Amino acid sequence: MILNLLLFLALAVIAIAAAAGLILSRNTVYSALFLIINFLAVAVVYLVMGAPFIALAQITVYAGAIMVLFLFVIMLLGAEKPKEVEQMKWQRPLAIVLAGAILVEGVYALITRVAVTVTTSPATAALSDPKTLGISLYTKYSLPFEITSVVLLVAAIGAVVLTKKTKKEAGK
Repeated sequence: MILNLLLFLALAVIAIAAAAGLILSRNTVYSALFLIINFLAVAVVYLVMGAPFIALAQITVYAGAIMVLFLFVIMLLGAEKPKEVEQMKWQRPLAIVLAGAILVEGVYALITRVAVTVTTSPATAALSDPKTLGISLYTKYSLPFEITSVVLLVAAIGAVVLTKKTKKEAGK
């Protein structure tokens, strides 16, 4: 019980550090690699919670396929630094206020939840068995599954359209 809690906290720190590295990194390739670390930490959390299928799906789909697409698009579009644009004067103060509000909310949530015992329970049979998970996905959740497929298809088409050179640009 204590070991699971310590492992969860360690993975949470790794995931938060990777997310911070993702946001703060100026190099887009490094940001994508930090995102992979974040995905892997979340996958190990799934393993700790007793959901090996979801963990492997997390690694295969997100850390594998989606990140390969991200890196492909980054390399295709170019990873050079963007041009400096003039920032609006209200953006920085608004960002500081919003970050402070999120920090206060997080501290409040931690303070009010101190007395609650943290437990990790194994996943239900519907989440741990691939057969029942597949049946659930393709029956009860078939519409959201299909909508997700269409959104991914539109994203792939959008990436192709964004990277396609027009005839005028190709002739230069």
